[in-house]
Amino acid sequence: VEGLKEGDKILLKWEGQEVAVLEASSIYKPNKVVEAKECYGTSSLEHPTVHSLIAELGQYYIGGKVHGLESPKFKYVVQTPAEVRATLPEGKNVVAFQNRNPIHRAHFELLICAQRDVKDSILL
Repeated sequence: VEGLKEGDKILLKWEGQEVAVLEASSIYKPNKVVEAKECYGTSSLEHPTVHSLIAELGQYYIGGKVHGLESPKFKYVVQTPAEVRATLPEGKNVVAFQNRNPIHRAHFELLICAQRDVKDSILL
């Protein structure tokens, strides 16, 4: 963060590939203890995500507009929102959940309840 100021443009990369430019409109040092308590209900380093937040993430946060250059290349098949929509039946409501990790039982139950609440829907 040293040397960066609001208004600077930052090139964002994914595994060496240039994917976006961030226009920095805010640069600040967060209170990670407060963030952990408000997000996860604890500031204990025994909580794996709190540990990651405090021990592994940088000291500063940078916010602003992101301008995409190209979609990152992954080692697995991914689809754009338009490609996913093209596979769905027309006129049906969709209940969907995106997660970077395997789905947990609580997430599954939440999906099932949401699907029950959305009449005549399909689960994605």
